[in-house]
Amino acid sequence: MALRQAGCLGPLRRRVSGVIKYLGSKRRLVPALGRLFEASGAATALDLFTGTTRVAQELKRRGGVVWACDSARYSEVLGACYVAADAATIDEAELSEALGLLNRLPGRHGYFTETFCVKSRYFQPFNGRRVDAVRSRIADDFSGSWLEPLLLTSLLEAADRVDSTTGVQMAYLKSWAPRSYNPLELRAPALIPGTGYSLRADAAAAAASAGSVDFAYLDPPYNQHSYFGNYHIWETLVAWDRPPVYGVACKRSDCRDPANRSRFNSKPRFRDALAEIVRLVDAGILVLSYNDESWTTLEEITELCAKRGAVRVLTFDSKRYVGAQIGIHNPAGKLVGRVSHLRNHEYLVISGEQKDVMRAAAGVTDAGDVCCEVVQP
Repeated sequence: MALRQAGCLGPLRRRVSGVIKYLGSKRRLVPALGRLFEASGAATALDLFTGTTRVAQELKRRGGVVWACDSARYSEVLGACYVAADAATIDEAELSEALGLLNRLPGRHGYFTETFCVKSRYFQPFNGRRVDAVRSRIADDFSGSWLEPLLLTSLLEAADRVDSTTGVQMAYLKSWAPRSYNPLELRAPALIPGTGYSLRADAAAAAASAGSVDFAYLDPPYNQHSYFGNYHIWETLVAWDRPPVYGVACKRSDCRDPANRSRFNSKPRFRDALAEIVRLVDAGILVLSYNDESWTTLEEITELCAKRGAVRVLTFDSKRYVGAQIGIHNPAGKLVGRVSHLRNHEYLVISGEQKDVMRAAAGVTDAGDVCCEVVQP
């Protein structure tokens, strides 16, 4: 999996994609990560736990040749759309024609409607029927084509705009969210010019085979919550495999499979898993995200990264995840407890050669993005 050096991409238009709602999204840190990348002088980058690809997109906008990697099917699709597809070379007329065709389809009752609108209440049935119709047509007419990941991304984002959740799919709202009454509408993804790659793989395997890059970003899970279970509907929508489900939340049966549980979701295994990734990644600059509600401490993280050279830590005041914002509820939806705090600290731990680390960090601190800064010796 060799990474090629970036050439001149010319002036980039700054466009923001319609990324799906996502627990652990680094939306607030994206500008800082982009400045870190640019100030470091990097040309190639690896985003090893890419999720929605939000960070990988920013690095691509900054002129980088980017590899976006994750184990999730939906991440691979988002990466193929926003990281691998080159806005300068796609046929916009063909994409527009395909989206028009899909938007005109009448709805039909299928697996998606029955599972996620009747047996559960993630989407209103009229939108579920549209999802069934559109996804089936993509499978029939566009499977394997260059349009497939773009159309699937458009459908994912359209469904996300009309769901009835707090942003995760562990449960749905007791009453319909106002947005759920809006009709499903596919829109053209805001593609980015440049070169990139999308890969679905285990992080350790990808890190071992990636070769050398200038800049690597790591944002692994830090608690027991599995992204596979949190976003099981997106997995099903992409796989289109109609799996058996269980429980009120209608999760895929393979959410129970230990093979689909990350080592990063296991407290006893987490530290060794993270140490392995940090050791395997070959990058001039490595940036690791971490927050103060994780299983490990900042001291442990910096000690691990210090094996690579100099370390500098930037800290950002941030809102906690959505569950903390809405409070603690019992299964009946009744508020039963108080949240201890509504804000936490997000850290970016930068490591590498001292001159490179200091140059990269200065690109952020000089721009005034940092609420407070911790400097490690």
